[in-house]
Amino acid sequence: MMEAETKHTNRDILIKGLKKMLLSLACMFTGPTLLYISFSNQEKPLYIPLLIIGIVICGLAIFFAFKGLKTIMDSMFN
Repeated sequence: MMEAETKHTNRDILIKGLKKMLLSLACMFTGPTLLYISFSNQEKPLYIPLLIIGIVICGLAIFFAFKGLKTIMDSMFN
């Protein structure tokens, strides 16, 4: 008889995915905060650099969220 293969979650990969999700969570708060600060100070000289940094951090939040979810799914189903 063939023995049934038991599937279990790879904890090391799961932890890596959770770390990416935590990084994404931090970016989800930091990016919009920087955008708010830059839009409320449009006459200041740091308006453009803060705006660019805020947009990049918001993009990183989306990127790390997708990478974290993919890593978590890989730990469960691979």
